[in-house]
Amino acid sequence: MQILIMLIGLALIFIILWDAFETVVLPRRITRQWRLTSMFYRLTWSPWSAVARKKSERDRENFLGLYGPLSLLLLLGVWAIGLIFGFGLLHWGASFSSGEEASLIHYLYFSGTNFFTLGLGDVVPLTPLGRIITVGEAGTGFAFLGLVVAYVPLLYQAFSRREVNISLLDARAGSPPSAIELLQRFCQVTQSTHLDSFFADWERWSAEVLESHMSYPVLGYFRSQHENESWLAALTMVLDASALVIATFDGATGQAANLTFAMARHAAVDLSQVYATPPHVPMRDRLRPAELALAQNLFATRHQRINVDRLMELRRLYEPYVNALADYLLMPLPTWSEAPNVSDNWQITAWSQVDGIALERPISIPEPASSIEK
Repeated sequence: MQILIMLIGLALIFIILWDAFETVVLPRRITRQWRLTSMFYRLTWSPWSAVARKKSERDRENFLGLYGPLSLLLLLGVWAIGLIFGFGLLHWGASFSSGEEASLIHYLYFSGTNFFTLGLGDVVPLTPLGRIITVGEAGTGFAFLGLVVAYVPLLYQAFSRREVNISLLDARAGSPPSAIELLQRFCQVTQSTHLDSFFADWERWSAEVLESHMSYPVLGYFRSQHENESWLAALTMVLDASALVIATFDGATGQAANLTFAMARHAAVDLSQVYATPPHVPMRDRLRPAELALAQNLFATRHQRINVDRLMELRRLYEPYVNALADYLLMPLPTWSEAPNVSDNWQITAWSQVDGIALERPISIPEPASSIEK
């Protein structure tokens, strides 16, 4: 009985420590499905997303925005509770040789004080094996605290880097971003060759998203600051814009779009594997005939024409993957063109409205003191 209890405790401790190592320390994707972290997110995301689907659009985003940070704290709590329970079983099993009759609850309390290094001293180990386990648990608890201190800021740094480029899309591609709107704004104010630097920046952004979200999949559940933005919408918009340019332009611009398309498509495919979302074709085509005609007219002014067959061929390479991710994460995919009469996020301020009613009296700006004196 003593050996069985201690073996169960050791197995539980090993499972949790190995899972924490794979989740936090190991910088590569784990293909094994039966992991504690994977089971935790499958068991918690399914009911959370089911409740979110029943809410209104605005309440849904606010509700889903809680899941990422909250799930991170809950996962750390699951690890801590599991380790305390595992070490509690070890302490309980080690106490049998001393002849002391104490309940499991007694040693779970002892394990908790050791793990969090409280050092109350009201319960002490009575055997040499118990003392060794006590020292090992205190060291594990101290290392766990250091892991939490290092892990959480690292996640938020990766989240911040991801969101910076998404915010930059606001003035370049609208809110939410769309491929045709992006190209239309570039063609209005710059030459098409300036798209090269844009695609280079977003090639790097796609690579960073792939690396960070494969290493820390919890980042995929973190929502953007604005309700009409998301990392998946930005990634899809980049793929849409790259496909349009590849199907239209040759030369340096087409080559830059090719490189960005390859990296962004790589990110979409690999992340669909990370979140276990099998690709499937969307029910409705996102590119409507009117939007395709709008794009044709846009490029016609530059004596270019879209190769529609090539565009459809490129879309088939990524549409099933981003569609599966959108259904799973409840992140709407962007349209190809901006909706009419929609302002960018930078043009909207909460100070101009109160509960949806525009202020009747405009804000008066006082004249400078020099002009008043005159």
